[in-house]
Amino acid sequence: MSGIAGREGAGFGSCGRCGPLRAGAGGRLDDVHHMFHSRAMSASDPLHRPLDRARGRAALRNEAGRFERHRRVAEPDGWDRDEDLPPLRTEVSEERPRRAITRNTSPGISFDRSINPYRGCEHGCIYCFARPSHAYLGLSPGLDFETRLIARPDAPRVLEAELRAASYRPATIAIGTNTDPYQPIEGERRIMRGLLEVLSAFRHPVAVVTKGARVERDADILGEMGQSGLARVGISVTTLDPALSRRMEPRCPAPARRLGMIETLAKAGCPVRVMVSPIVPGLTDHELEAILRSARDAGAVAASTIPLRLPREVSELWREWLAEHYPDRMGRVMSKVRDMHGGRDYDAEWGRRMTGEGLWADLIATRFRRAVKALGLAVHLEPLRTDLFSPPPRPGDQLSLF
Repeated sequence: MSGIAGREGAGFGSCGRCGPLRAGAGGRLDDVHHMFHSRAMSASDPLHRPLDRARGRAALRNEAGRFERHRRVAEPDGWDRDEDLPPLRTEVSEERPRRAITRNTSPGISFDRSINPYRGCEHGCIYCFARPSHAYLGLSPGLDFETRLIARPDAPRVLEAELRAASYRPATIAIGTNTDPYQPIEGERRIMRGLLEVLSAFRHPVAVVTKGARVERDADILGEMGQSGLARVGISVTTLDPALSRRMEPRCPAPARRLGMIETLAKAGCPVRVMVSPIVPGLTDHELEAILRSARDAGAVAASTIPLRLPREVSELWREWLAEHYPDRMGRVMSKVRDMHGGRDYDAEWGRRMTGEGLWADLIATRFRRAVKALGLAVHLEPLRTDLFSPPPRPGDQLSLF
């Protein structure tokens, strides 16, 4: 017995979590959703205990998503002890997608298509702006985002079919813009490897964003594509402090390891951008120049930075984490964050959400411009090539006579 008591809202007999899924779900997502919630929502469920300081996890709680009909509130009854609580295990289910490529028309984003091999991310970065997307699955942006993952093993096959469509026109596909394609389960699932093999065979441009060391496994493909102007990789380095990184990004490679990833990819011939993102005023902003210098020395040719973004549920999760780990800095950090977002935790206006505004935003931007100029790092790189795109022949296809 865990000693955690729960209270349910009205309508306990009809679970709000397993109602109809919303638009955008495809394939077997209903099966995935119901499988996740088929386990008893009992008081002993470790995913619903309050302020869970689980080893290797960043979120401190697992509040219901914003679309749920009911909210479960867990309260300690005095019997539970941290050493008695079972560890949180990562659960992985599968989704059979109808489409691999996701389209977007946002004017604030530089790409119009992307692929997500996974939903949720075991890296567990507390600041991750993608956490709210888990609510669309009937799951929590808190611990569920880190522990209840969805893999899309058919994505390479579906991608190939999409690229062969007569109406398809190539443009750079971004991978890793929502959740990390090289998170730990990629070592076993190898979905990202399959996607790259398809893109390489079609000579299709791809831009990858990651913190995962498994990207080095694919240096052969990325290096060859990079030398042909078909690939580049962005490596996110938020801090050079391993202790801070372990608390803030509990299952990510250490900062020194990420610099090694930059070196490996650069030596393979793939252009690498260091992404100092997010930059946290009052916590990591003093490292900006040191990170850029270290990445340049490792082989990065370009750089970018984005200030901390706290959309929807991320704001509360971040403030709880900050109060737990750095209570003495909480007031200073949040004051600067709000100064950058018009007095709020976050401003979603597309022209400002990636840059912030005001004194602190201007100061960071000025420091960044000076540092990249001094270090010889590019801010804008040449567009990836689309003129090499050519669907490879399939077995049985009629070959040209000329």
